[in-house]
Amino acid sequence: MQNQVSDQNSSQQPDNSWIAELVRTILLSILLALGIRTFVAEARWIPSGSMEPTLHGSPNQWEADKIIVDKVSYKFSDPKRGDIVVFSPTENLQKEQYQDAFIKRVIGLPGEKVELKNGQVHIDGKPLAEKQYLDQEQKTEISVCHSSQNSPFLAQTETIPANSYLVLGDNRNSSYDSRCWGVVPKENIIGKAVLRFWPLNEKFGSIDRGNPLYK
Repeated sequence: MQNQVSDQNSSQQPDNSWIAELVRTILLSILLALGIRTFVAEARWIPSGSMEPTLHGSPNQWEADKIIVDKVSYKFSDPKRGDIVVFSPTENLQKEQYQDAFIKRVIGLPGEKVELKNGQVHIDGKPLAEKQYLDQEQKTEISVCHSSQNSPFLAQTETIPANSYLVLGDNRNSSYDSRCWGVVPKENIIGKAVLRFWPLNEKFGSIDRGNPLYK
């Protein structure tokens, strides 16, 4: 008799196991997505034109290029010249009230001596060929640093400290970068831009490192 009542009650109650399974699946998906974003890769959009023409930026994210940032590679290797990196504001940038991440190209490596001469970057006394990503009329000068609170970093020859990198925007005439505020410690680098996934046009795909060479 007791078994019969129990069976009857079971048949009248709805089977909610599929709801619980759905909730578990959604929660697991969210956790995986957050884990991937935190430790492996994340999507970002380009808010300014400092990396033109390589990456198109706009305050309207639906008009801007969207990229995937690899957050793993630099845990096993160091950034290379030509890499496009996303990094959190340095100490100097934080003093200027910058909070959002920056995106620039790695130009100078630890231990190298960098100077600007005749509108061109020189590394250890040799001019750097950057024709792969710079428009011909672009000049690398410190005149863009008028908004900097201090003397521009590359107003004179500088040696890059250990575990730090000199980064510049491809749009040299309109990029607030290492020329003005200094180098980026490796610990500030969030990751490397590896893929452009929006918009779906001829630029869709992997992002070229550029690989600048000495002349």
